[in-house]
Amino acid sequence: MPDKFKRYYIRTYGCQMNEADSERIAGWYEAKGWKAAKSPEEADEVIINTCSVRQTAEDRVLGLVKNLKTPPKYYIPNTKYKVILTGCMLYHPLADLKKKLPLADEFKKISEFFGNSQLDNLAIRNSGSHAWVPIMEGCNNFCAYCVVPYARGREKPRPFEEIICEVKELVKRGYKEVTLLGQNVNSYGRDFSVSYVKSLLLLYHILIYDTQTPFALLLRVLNKIGGLRKISFLTSNPWDLSDDIIEAMKLSKVDRYLHLPVQSGDDEVLRRMNRPYTALQYIKLIKRIKKEIPDIEIGTDIIVGFPEETEEQFKHTVDLCERAGFAKAYIAMYSPRPGTAAYKFKDDVPYSEKKRRWRILEELVNKKRPANRS
Repeated sequence: MPDKFKRYYIRTYGCQMNEADSERIAGWYEAKGWKAAKSPEEADEVIINTCSVRQTAEDRVLGLVKNLKTPPKYYIPNTKYKVILTGCMLYHPLADLKKKLPLADEFKKISEFFGNSQLDNLAIRNSGSHAWVPIMEGCNNFCAYCVVPYARGREKPRPFEEIICEVKELVKRGYKEVTLLGQNVNSYGRDFSVSYVKSLLLLYHILIYDTQTPFALLLRVLNKIGGLRKISFLTSNPWDLSDDIIEAMKLSKVDRYLHLPVQSGDDEVLRRMNRPYTALQYIKLIKRIKKEIPDIEIGTDIIVGFPEETEEQFKHTVDLCERAGFAKAYIAMYSPRPGTAAYKFKDDVPYSEKKRRWRILEELVNKKRPANRS
């Protein structure tokens, strides 16, 4: 009997938020009666969820689309599928995308899959025990190198009770671990002042848990859910990590790993990146966290080769890494991103020098894992 179902195939690039988006895109297709294909060749529609953080991520998409639409002569797959691009690359003007990717059939923003909210759809999750749970979308910080505010817009928090209900439902379905996702989870609910007044249930939680920081409150409420084993979250910005949140991180179910991007150990580079803290302030914050939570591990993000970064400034980053004792670091070579403030700067650090600096930090943090010297 012939297969009556239409089939979709999703390829995801980039961060955990993109992974969560793809799970919800899959849910959207399945709600329409579609089934997942095991390969692009079996699909009617191929959805590529893109990342635009660095040029290398965009280059992978360019290569994939070309391979999907112009396969080798000796290999003749089903090329009748529609290739749909979504995700962060759509921050580029549509005319530029069409010029770069003439073989793509359609360009579709994440929101266009779901109408007003991507979170109204039941995700088709890739794990039976762990779930990504977005708690907010977008970012207000406009770091000089970053496309996120342009690709995902300004911060939009999910309703507090909606998150609680989703996690409770996940636990009923057997999930034991959740990771709360946001570009800056510490700022979750900063604009909830009106909601505080309107929601009696939210006011009740505030009174019961004696906290005014919405993210800390969220951790405290989730920690009380029976059957939930572990709560993780990504990502935190140093300037929003309050004492209230640090106190909530001591809760029994909160993961003892904190991802806290530093990006650079040099004050002038941080200033030009539009990161509102100094290296010393970051180190003091690390000390405070480790004093309050001795068994915590801290990971970070670092960019090497930011425009005009000198050897001396890079050595300040090396020094910070030696003092901080990071458990791991995601080290990136600076890549100019159109539309960002840093795109106006001259990308004057040669690739070979960026690669050398990358190797030094990779060896220092991710291979040797130095003891804590902070």
